Amino acid sequence: MIPEEKKAVVAWALQEAFGVGEFEEIQTLAHGVTSALMSRIVVRGRPYALRVCMRTDGMNEPTRQFACMKIAAEAGIAPPVRYTSIEDRASIIDFVEARPLPVTDAVVPLAKTLRAMHALPAFAKLANAYDTAPTFLLRSSPLRDGFLQRFRAAGILPENEADELLELHARLDRAYPRPDSDLVSSHNDLKPANMLFDGVRLWFIDWEAAFLNDRYNDLAVMANFVVTNDVEEEIYLQTYFDETAGDYRRARFYVMRQIVHLFYAMVFLSLGALGKPVDASQLAPDFRDLHNRIWIGAASLEGPERKVQFGRVHMNRLLQNTRSKRFQDALRILSGRPAGGQPDS
Repeated sequence: MIPEEKKAVVAWALQEAFGVGEFEEIQTLAHGVTSALMSRIVVRGRPYALRVCMRTDGMNEPTRQFACMKIAAEAGIAPPVRYTSIEDRASIIDFVEARPLPVTDAVVPLAKTLRAMHALPAFAKLANAYDTAPTFLLRSSPLRDGFLQRFRAAGILPENEADELLELHARLDRAYPRPDSDLVSSHNDLKPANMLFDGVRLWFIDWEAAFLNDRYNDLAVMANFVVTNDVEEEIYLQTYFDETAGDYRRARFYVMRQIVHLFYAMVFLSLGALGKPVDASQLAPDFRDLHNRIWIGAASLEGPERKVQFGRVHMNRLLQNTRSKRFQDALRILSGRPAGGQPDS
């Protein structure tokens, strides 16, 4: 299970962490689309999670990743870290035996864990070209502009639909505020596969994409799974802020949710279409049903067809929401907020 070229790395890690040269058991862990080697190992009768990065790039750079993971582990947000090696791009952490967490019970523990993570000492900023969080669309750069141009030119969508998405991007980009006070230590790749519930507490894992980012990014991404109505949204935000959210925070949250929908629509349509037009006659799955199935591990995003479906689901939700009165009200609230108004921390 361990590639020949990584056996010495693993042996060294075991020696450094536990004073032994080999594990007693090993089981490969299937974990999303990461290129890292993920394994459950048993050493001296206890289970651990072994992770060995198979390549280094902007998002797999171990120095930032391990630093963020250790900060989170010290705060009890990530599992305890037993070993890391920047040179070998390897880590060993405690293995968490996951228990089911019904999505209907997840709003409060998730909001509390997000609040605790966002209060951590500041993570590093991501200063390279591999920022794949939805806030990528809010950062003017040649990379972003090139991505938007390629999306328009690819012919994935009919011209009028592609133009509508790009016009929405310009509108959201102009409307969304960017105060430095909202930059917090963020995970930036939160999804059910990167969360573990042990029956008592919620843990975040896989810190490849962690960096200093807008607090509403993580909040909006996870709202796709756990926030299904206005009551749950109020509980979610009130738990996170430890007080009533208020009109401005609700507006900011709602607009960021549309940025998330736009990002997923453009990225996953691009990844799944493989340069070919999307079949507009094909029905997209229901938004809530798809996210509920992803939450329990009954649906994945592997394969071009599933990526296209995921992109279309978010595109449909974006178009529905941005034609609503709430969206217009949110834009009005954000545009009318006086300088130095209500803080978010």
